[in-house]
This record gives sequence, C-alpha cells and structure tokens, in this order.
Amino acid sequence: MAGNITFTMIKPDAVANGHMGNILNDFIQGGFKVRAMKYTWLTEAQAGAFYAVHKERPFYGELVGFMSSGPIVAAVLEKDNAVEDFRKLIGATNPAEAAEGTIRRKYAKSIDANAVHGSDSDANAEIEASFFFSALERF
Repeated sequence: MAGNITFTMIKPDAVANGHMGNILNDFIQGGFKVRAMKYTWLTEAQAGAFYAVHKERPFYGELVGFMSSGPIVAAVLEKDNAVEDFRKLIGATNPAEAAEGTIRRKYAKSIDANAVHGSDSDANAEIEASFFFSALERF
C-alpha cells in the first residue's frame, strides 16, 4: 500500500537562484499539503549523515559539499501515493531528460544541481522526514 507522506529538500542551487517560492507553489499546485517545513543550512557532518547511504559511491564527497554549500528548505509533504506522485512532479534527476513542466525541467541546471531532493520509497520518506523533524514539528 502506498504511503501518504514524502520528504523533500529544495537544494542550495534552487534557493540561491530564487526559485524557493515557485517550487513551494508547484508542490501545492501538485496537490501536496505541507506537514512540516524548515529553512536551514546543513553542516558537512549533517549532509554526510543524511546521505550516508551513498558513502561508498564516487559522488558522495561532491554531494556532501554541494548540500552544505548554502541554505536548503526541508519539508514533509502529504498526499495519497505521495512518493510516486512527487517523483513524477519533480521529474528525472537529469533536467535535460525531465518531462516538460516538471520542477527539475523548470529550475534545475544539471544532474548535480537538480533543484530538489525527493524520497525514493515510503520507508525512506519516513527515515528522511525523521532526520529533520520530530513528531511535534509535523502537523
């Protein structure tokens, strides 16, 4: 059974380029309800812990450096079939391959600077949401 939450981050590139408001609007227009949200700046240690699943991959160091390079917006979003629907809304990791109208097609510059993170499974959505938000911070 599909879950009803997903986790997202508006990445440093999209925040720096002034797309935060437009992206949040795209979430809402896509039928998602914001259940938790914070504007923060990850340390390298925090970014490393969040992306620890990728520690052995060659891009890990660059990813950690990028994700700690500027402020991000972390959010828990709610909708039926949240993870799958959100992945459709944001589009392919490579913005050149993302469908027209998707967030990454509109706001991302590259595979690395791809504007938003989206959970890839219901289980990871809960793990990622819990990394940033306590139960008291979710509405």
